[in-house]
Amino acid sequence: MFASLAGRTVIVTGASKGIGRGIAKRFAEVGCNVVVVARSHDAAKMVAEDIAVAGGRAVGVTADISTEAGVHAMAEAAMLHFGAIDILCANAGIFTSAKIADMSAADFDETMGINLRGTFLSVKACLPTLSLSGRGRIVLTSSITGPVTGMSGWSHYGASKAGQLGFLRSAALELAPAGITINAVLPGNIVTEGLLALGPDYLASMAASIPVKRLGSVADIANAALFFATEEASFVTGQTLIVDGGQVLPESLAGME
Repeated sequence: MFASLAGRTVIVTGASKGIGRGIAKRFAEVGCNVVVVARSHDAAKMVAEDIAVAGGRAVGVTADISTEAGVHAMAEAAMLHFGAIDILCANAGIFTSAKIADMSAADFDETMGINLRGTFLSVKACLPTLSLSGRGRIVLTSSITGPVTGMSGWSHYGASKAGQLGFLRSAALELAPAGITINAVLPGNIVTEGLLALGPDYLASMAASIPVKRLGSVADIANAALFFATEEASFVTGQTLIVDGGQVLPESLAGME
């Protein structure tokens, strides 16, 4: 059994829905104090209230993590309510589709600003307090798209997610002396509001291309993030964990026959 994480304080960015909400609720289930961060005040508050109803401890915080003011407000809120930051789950991200020929510079900048710049800013804002924890943990939500695979229309998204891993590896070296580990979960196709919006045909085709013959759940990603936050994972840093049901393994669909 893993040692208890009860009483630890975790910040989860992009926690109002999808994978972020799943991560926030999973950490609450094991007794963590959860700082639910989202751009929408009502959405952040709703997730925090859901956690409280289930017996957990949480606070909703409104912050734009692509800005320095936003991440500092996030870190200050964690200290105000719980007096510590032990774990940062840098999950916030967007994935809008646009072909290169049609993509504007503003589209590219927005995706990089939230997905990559937001990761950097979130980590930097939490560093002083994570260093005081003595067992600081940072978990990034990256993706198989960019670091491992590609998808037409998602070049900006893929670049941002691959960039996160470049950041991660150098950050691991810088943060290790302070006892802070930093690792990343790379989800495959996970059932979230964003994926459902792509339609039933897309969902069916994706499930057919996954060796385990199903799409992933937010719980699959939340459990991976939870592992990286444990004491038992203290000797793991600068690493990535693909959680995709084996999607990236076959050379083609024929390879699964």
